[in-house]
Amino acid sequence: MDFLKRNGFYFLMLGAVSDFLTPYILGLFFPAMNQLMMVISVFGDVSSPVRQPFLIWSVVSGIFFVLALPALYQEFVDTSRTLTILLVSAIGFYGVGDCIFTGLFSINMEQAGWNLSTWIHNIGSGLGYTGFLLFPFLLFLLYKKQLKKALSHFYLFSLFVSILFAGIYGLARIPKVSQFPFLNQIGLCQHVSFFFNYLPIVVFSFMQIRQSRRPSGKFS
Repeated sequence: MDFLKRNGFYFLMLGAVSDFLTPYILGLFFPAMNQLMMVISVFGDVSSPVRQPFLIWSVVSGIFFVLALPALYQEFVDTSRTLTILLVSAIGFYGVGDCIFTGLFSINMEQAGWNLSTWIHNIGSGLGYTGFLLFPFLLFLLYKKQLKKALSHFYLFSLFVSILFAGIYGLARIPKVSQFPFLNQIGLCQHVSFFFNYLPIVVFSFMQIRQSRRPSGKFS
């Protein structure tokens, strides 16, 4: 456990970077995949030539997120135990629900109805994405309690940007709205939305790693 507390933010960074880069790397081996028009879940479809690597790496990324939880808890528990539990839960929901469940319960795009695997996949993704969006909001509240105004304002801004692009991606999924320019490229909307969702996690991880390498171990 001490190892995870000391190195958890490296795992958090690895989880975010690996999960973000997965579709771009696997896309090189899936020429038929139009990432401007198709959602990332297609990589895990039963007809995908990169299905197994995608599912395996989704689980690996999720494990990275889970391994970061002890460090997250230790960092903020003295500030607010309730908010810290919510923060840990947000990343845990994403790591388990949207990454590990994606790898263990894939979907079949050609199947008309939802089977058990599809239900678990979609419910897990929904919970995970909710955690994704809540992450900068919870950091805003925690840093506000610590009276670190610059950091709290940054994560409040990150929250607005994340919600904005998540909303654009949501609109792109509505048939009557998705005909408009840009919104008719649902894959692009998803990638842009995910970039701004991952950005607060990457920035936070980087700052925590840099802080741990300072002699004082504290921000000024």
